[in-house]
Amino acid sequence: MLNLNHLTLRRGNKLLFNDVSLTIHAGQKVGITGANGSGKSSLFGLIRGAVQADGGELSLPGNLVIAHVEQEMPAVDDSALDYVLQGDDEYFSLQGKIATAQAGGDTEHLAEWHERMNQINGYAAPARAARLLDGLGFSQDQLQQAVRAFSGGWRMRLNLARALMCRSDILLLDEPTNHLDLDAVIWLQDWLRVYPGTLLLISHDRDFLDEVASQIAHVAQQDIILYSGNYSEFERQRAEKLAQQQAAFDKQRREIDHVRQFVNRFRAKATKAKQVQSRIKALERMEAIAPAHVDSPFRFRFLPPEKMPFPLVSLEQGRLGYDETTILREVGFSLLPGERIALLGANGAGKSTLIKLLAGEMQPLSGKMERARDLNIGYFAQHQLERLNPDKSPLQHLLELDPKASEQSMRDFLGGFGFHGDKVLDVVAPFSGGEKARLVLALIVYQRPNLLLLDEPTNHLDIEMRHALSLALQDYEGAMVVVSHDRHLMRTISDELWLVSDGRLEAFKGDLDEYRDWLLNKKRAAEISARPAGESAGQSKKEKRQQQAQQRKQLQPLRNQVKRLEQRLEELNSKRQEMETLLADNTLYESSNKDRLTQLLGEKGNLDQELHAVEEEWLERQDELEQAEANIGKGEES
Repeated sequence: MLNLNHLTLRRGNKLLFNDVSLTIHAGQKVGITGANGSGKSSLFGLIRGAVQADGGELSLPGNLVIAHVEQEMPAVDDSALDYVLQGDDEYFSLQGKIATAQAGGDTEHLAEWHERMNQINGYAAPARAARLLDGLGFSQDQLQQAVRAFSGGWRMRLNLARALMCRSDILLLDEPTNHLDLDAVIWLQDWLRVYPGTLLLISHDRDFLDEVASQIAHVAQQDIILYSGNYSEFERQRAEKLAQQQAAFDKQRREIDHVRQFVNRFRAKATKAKQVQSRIKALERMEAIAPAHVDSPFRFRFLPPEKMPFPLVSLEQGRLGYDETTILREVGFSLLPGERIALLGANGAGKSTLIKLLAGEMQPLSGKMERARDLNIGYFAQHQLERLNPDKSPLQHLLELDPKASEQSMRDFLGGFGFHGDKVLDVVAPFSGGEKARLVLALIVYQRPNLLLLDEPTNHLDIEMRHALSLALQDYEGAMVVVSHDRHLMRTISDELWLVSDGRLEAFKGDLDEYRDWLLNKKRAAEISARPAGESAGQSKKEKRQQQAQQRKQLQPLRNQVKRLEQRLEELNSKRQEMETLLADNTLYESSNKDRLTQLLGEKGNLDQELHAVEEEWLERQDELEQAEANIGKGEES
């Protein structure tokens, strides 16, 4: 389907691809990996026709619909729902054609446009767009909100929804999870798994690639090599390949030994808690694939904090929020050295509010909060990137922290974060997002914090830098609180999961896989309006039967609603057949019957819209009924 034939591509003086040949077949889901700047985004530009090859060719079948996420931040007055609907080009075009034909009395084409709208299931498009927005975290109230009213990150979610709305043959996604929280990432991976077209996905998120991709295209050394399997399988294959290279053997053994020592040390003191056991498995996997990262350009570590007060931060009966708006209530915790906590919860639930409280950027509305005298916080958040001085170099930023340090020691330190040679002297202004993130992390590491706060630290970081960060954090001795949509990072560095939900902060007893189940169950519960109440532990058989009978009685209104909808569907389908019989009369299309044709076509359009709406509602109510009856059935079996 997609063929690269001896393709060569340059961007400026840099050679990205040299004599590359590659074939991707229809329906494949391909994860594209490689260091930042290796040419991944340029490959997308080639496929879209925005970039031309310097040699060889890229060939695609004609008439393919290619969807991608626009990078521009729109500031339009269209509602969120209308903006996303515009992602379906044919639907949007047909809407305009039908409106124009109706206004102009163009009966010749009106029936054709309505029939095509039926063929593409266009009348269900608004419901489909609403489901996409819901999955990406938009509330019902936000659907009619103007695009210009959303922040930049939410506008990028709108652009993503618009790309998913397109009924495409090829879908190009470049780091789609960067602006998402974990809940939305889990929804997106499930959506992409059933996407029927060809997917090309650039991502540095291991778990996301594992869930979605069935092939990995690795971009390195001006070439693209296609591997079968997901990202974990790619790492295993690459580790085996590199392990066969004798020249790298000693370096590989040092990397393996480093991870193995930590795994053994951690296992010796670990409990049987599910999250801890999940972390052990993740660390064992890192040990197995260590050779795959032997050529990583990043090497750094956290030195022990100079002081380690006990506790670092504590809060009793805290109420968090802004002005009179409460976000979290009855919050209590005591952060101790060595604690490793990952925060879970939907976007807007209060995770960043909690991080800002710990960072000292806000105070509790009420409650007793104490901070240790020698508290030294290392805080990473996206807005920290904006606080870098654009006119200064990485070396100058570091010397401001330690004016007495030698330039060579600073160069050596920055080299571990990928800043080599003259790069340490370049001003920050033209740096990429990844380079700025690496510099902020370098500044944090250098200051030897005893409390590390990480709010989405992996945004803009490639896989090798994420791997190096994970290794460094394993040896970190202070306390750590992290918010991230990168599940691999959370598995390898956290011992505890805290859930922020419904205005509360509490420990989550399961692991990340169980959190996904928790999300699905919560969403299902919210969609079921007549969910039966749970049984108490001490109920007798008679009480159980009475309760189940009451539950069935409570379902009767829902059954009646389903029955009424079925009857309405029968009526509408009967009317539709009658309408189609009338429209099949050839005399209706004579000029003398123009007004009658216009009337019938308008009626058919309204009928089709109502039919699709009733079908959607019937499917939803039927699903609710089946779920509720299944829950009652489980109660009878127990």
